[in-house]
Parts: sequence; C-alpha cells; structure tokens
Amino acid sequence: MKKFILAVALMFSATAYAMDYVMVVPQKPGSGTSVWAQIVATELEKYLDGKITIKHIPGARDIPGFNKFHNELQYEDNVIMVSHGGNGVAFLQENVDYNYADYESVGLMNLNIIMGIYNDADEDKPRFSAGSGMVPEAFAMTLMICGPDRTLPQYIECFKEQVTWVKGMNTGERRLAWKRGELTVTRENPAAFKKHVMPVIDTKKARVWMHHGILNAIEGTHSDDPNYPGLQLEILFKEKWGVPPSGQLYDAYKLVKSFRDGLQKALWVRKGNPNLVKLRHALVLMSVDEDSMAIIRKKVGDYEWLIGEQGNQQRDTLMTFITQDALETLIIFNKEALGLKSIYKSHIVPGHPIVYN
Repeated sequence: MKKFILAVALMFSATAYAMDYVMVVPQKPGSGTSVWAQIVATELEKYLDGKITIKHIPGARDIPGFNKFHNELQYEDNVIMVSHGGNGVAFLQENVDYNYADYESVGLMNLNIIMGIYNDADEDKPRFSAGSGMVPEAFAMTLMICGPDRTLPQYIECFKEQVTWVKGMNTGERRLAWKRGELTVTRENPAAFKKHVMPVIDTKKARVWMHHGILNAIEGTHSDDPNYPGLQLEILFKEKWGVPPSGQLYDAYKLVKSFRDGLQKALWVRKGNPNLVKLRHALVLMSVDEDSMAIIRKKVGDYEWLIGEQGNQQRDTLMTFITQDALETLIIFNKEALGLKSIYKSHIVPGHPIVYN
C-alpha cells in the first residue's frame, strides 16, 4: 500500500508540474528552419515533461517572428525561440528589436550551409535566387568567380557582370526552380539540403558545389565539414587561385557567414526563465541518446551540439568578429551589389554601447 501511495504521489507531482512547450519558428511551415525544428522537437520532447508544438510566425526577411518573441512571447515561460541564419544576418545589417545578449542559450547545432550546382552549369555564370540569409552565398560566389587582389568596387562590378541574382522568389518557388533547372545553383541548411537538393544530385545531374565550413568560436576559425569533405570555400579558392582568400571582401564574408551559420539553428529563452535548466538537461539527454542522434544525423547530418553556456560562448565570441571595416564592407556590398536596404549599425561594433529600438 505504501508503494502504491508513493507511486500515486509521484505521478501527481509529475502531472502537476508538467508543461507543454512552444517553439517559435520565424518562417512558414516547410521552410528550412521549420523542417529542422520539427525534427529536433520530436526528439527533444522525449526527454521533457510535456509536448512541443511549433508556432510559425513568418514575415518579411523572417524578422517579425523574432521581434515578437523579443517584445512579447519571451515572457511566457514555456516559449522557446528558434532563431536561424537569416536572423543573424539581419542583426548585422537591419534595424531589429531582438538582441541575442538578452537571452539564455538552451543550445544550438553548429551547422553549415551547403551549395549545389548543376553539372552542366558554368561556375563563373551562376543563376541563383536571393532570399533571407543568402548574403554569404553572394560573397562566396563573388570570391570564387572573381579571385584575389581586387578592390571592393571591382568585386561589385564583377558580381554584377557574372552572377544572375534572381529576386522575388519565395522558398517554394526557389526550390521548384532548382528542380526544374531554371536556377543553376541553390543552397540549403543540412536538413533541407538532404530533402530538397540531394534528390537532384542523386540523379547525377548536379553535385555539391561548396560550403562555408564549421565555425570554431573559441579559435575564431572555420574547419572543413566532414559531411561534405574537401568542399569548403577556402579549400576550393586556394585550389583555383593558388593562394588562400584574404582582403576586404573576404573579411566581410567571414563576418556574415559566421553570424549566419554560427547562430543558424539556435534555441533561446529569456534570462531568468524557470525552465532553462530543465530544457538544457533534456537537450543533453537527447544529445547523448544514440537512437535520437541517429535519427537527427540521418535527416540533418553529423553536427556538434553546443548546449547551455557553450551556446552563450558562441554568441559572445561572434560579437568579437564585428569590426568597423568588415561591417562597412558588408553594408556597401549589400547596397551596391545586391540592392539590399542595409544600414551601418555602429553601435554593434565592440567598444560602442549596444542600443536597440
């Protein structure tokens, strides 16, 4: 009888403190971040005391969802923000409400972006669709096509002459255009790459072109992606041009790709959230469970999880990558080459106070 009473008491306790969670995704269903969030939520909820549902808040350049979390939703204890690479790019070059320094990292997956290209395409004349978080791809293509030792105006002119930068496509249209061969180059995060790009590659009509590398935030460097070895931009650039990439445009590229990929798939809650320890613990359990990780690796790839303070450290290190020269170059290239309404945010340069609207 005592055992029965104890079991009932424990069951009641678990029920009383059970909580369902909401992951806020700043994109539409079916987007790259939505695909990743659903995969992770399915596995993570196995180690929590409640279910996880996905709440999509799409909007222009994926900013409104993160702004809504910052201004309202973060104060709900069961809400987890799923930020992605486009949010990192916007943080550098647009007026946004959100500020990574205001939150605690539950954890992040230290991911990459991979680019595919049709075999019969001219690498020096790519046709590519613009979109949220695509700025690093524009820089990467410009560096690979135009080579070393050019001035910023020369790189901008080279980009305009060589790259067809297609504006106005949404995610679904971009993926369909890639499958039809109307776009010769595309890019996706690892989960979406497996789902939307690999089927074309499997037909032998296309191949993996290049990727941006895996960020080591402690050392401030990028390493080759073991899931796609030998195809990091720095490796391919040296093979093609005989020297490693360097200079003004490359420094801006390193800045924007680091923020885009280093915070590409990150889970956040407000500081002081009472569920933070529980969520981090669940993420640790998920990350060491071979069954869960096998599912995630199959759908995403083999990438490292940075949990808790490791995620905070990634964020803090990324802030040190911002320099006046790199940020100014990013904004100039965005405006003159890509036609983006970017602004120079001097207050995010280290040494300036961080002030947001």
